[in-house]
Amino acid sequence: MPRRLFKRYMPNPELIREHKSLRFLGTLMHDPNLWHLNRHSVARAMAVGLFAAFIPLPLQMLIAASLAIPMRANLPISVGLVWLTNPITMPPVFYCTYKLGSWVMQVPVGEITTNVWPRISHFFEAPSWELIQLLWKPILAPFLLGSLLAGLIAGALGYVLTMLYWRWWVRSSWKKRQARRREKLAG
Repeated sequence: MPRRLFKRYMPNPELIREHKSLRFLGTLMHDPNLWHLNRHSVARAMAVGLFAAFIPLPLQMLIAASLAIPMRANLPISVGLVWLTNPITMPPVFYCTYKLGSWVMQVPVGEITTNVWPRISHFFEAPSWELIQLLWKPILAPFLLGSLLAGLIAGALGYVLTMLYWRWWVRSSWKKRQARRREKLAG
């Protein structure tokens, strides 16, 4: 069953509950669905983790955990899936989300006027609200919209595919057990 695969890599819930940096959550961490490996909690964890992975904010793991607790999703899987977007995969993933957002908003990809380029290099030296407003339409808005859409699509696909895979696994295991029983009775 998929449960065995997940259990092999799961952290100990008791150690996580007693971790000094997580004590502020109190009894929220004691919900059994946050730790159990059943079809619904794992599918919800896939949705939460994949959604949070595409959100271009720091502390994605905290976002995934704060979404997993009220949704009663498996907490370790939710938080672990955030690492799909790591420092190595972030540039291509976020470029694709930018292209998705540009396509939805019908903004040409990479259309930045020549008067913006010199200002971008100075942004990190002296950030300004004016430059953020200047970059909003050609870059930031498509990037954020694309990230949100990609997160929603990936989360929905993760949920549906996990539910389908779990059902397929249970049915195939059931059929194998029935076949073994028939062989045992016949032989």
